Amino acid sequence: MLLTDRPIGAHSPTAGGLAKAALPHLDAIGGEAVQVYVSNSRGWALPAGNPAQDELFRHGCAERGVPVFIHAALLVNLGSPTAATVEKSVATLDHALLRGRAIGASGVVFHAGSAVDAEYSETALKQVRESLLPLLDAAAEVGGPRLLVEPSAGGGRSLAARVEDLGPYLAAVDHHPWLGVCFDTCHAWAAGHDVAVPGGMTATLDALVATVGPDRLRLVHANDSKDPCGSTRDRHESIGKGTIGEEPFAELLRHPATAGVPVVVETASEGTVGHAADVATLKRLRTPV
Repeated sequence: MLLTDRPIGAHSPTAGGLAKAALPHLDAIGGEAVQVYVSNSRGWALPAGNPAQDELFRHGCAERGVPVFIHAALLVNLGSPTAATVEKSVATLDHALLRGRAIGASGVVFHAGSAVDAEYSETALKQVRESLLPLLDAAAEVGGPRLLVEPSAGGGRSLAARVEDLGPYLAAVDHHPWLGVCFDTCHAWAAGHDVAVPGGMTATLDALVATVGPDRLRLVHANDSKDPCGSTRDRHESIGKGTIGEEPFAELLRHPATAGVPVVVETASEGTVGHAADVATLKRLRTPV
């Protein structure tokens, strides 16, 4: 069984079967944590899943000591002014939470969402409250996966992009204990946090802890960026090959807030080879000099 602080892994493929696709990928990249989709990332269909594959995946991850996370569909937007979008978003999160229990997931990541229109911003957070509280209460009651809100890259009337924006977001749901946070380095950079300057990553994580508390960070998405700071563009690059650079990731892995927190990379374009390289780089940066 794997026992390591700050386990490092990747978002893994599931096409052809959850266990059949994700476990070999996990082994090939030397992954210590895994994130998967349980539905189409850009669609509303909610497949039931394959019980046999679920059991094999759950057992395989438990045997390896690997923490599991689900990323909800990217269409989820609890702040949308379109009622049908909110309804489908709630159904998608409910589905992901149920699937998470089946596969032994620790958390379900979802994007903070957008009000879309300036006039809808205040209403949007009330809508987040009405939508999220029943989901959080139900998940907490059965000890299911936590919901993990992920700030966006900014732009488009985002409800939470900079880490300080999580304050009003959490307040909207009365700081419910079952709502955690997923911190994405590319998103933070795109939203204007200059994590590339010496001490910049530390300052950003300090601000995160000051805003949400010391125990709410549950997952890190470690992604370099193709674009400059403040671009509001979410385009991932391999660790050390983008505009953020290597050293900020070493800073991230030294910060007390990330102690015991799994870290996953999401550079999809390079597949197994790219993920293996990123995982190896982060493991090297994790090792004390």
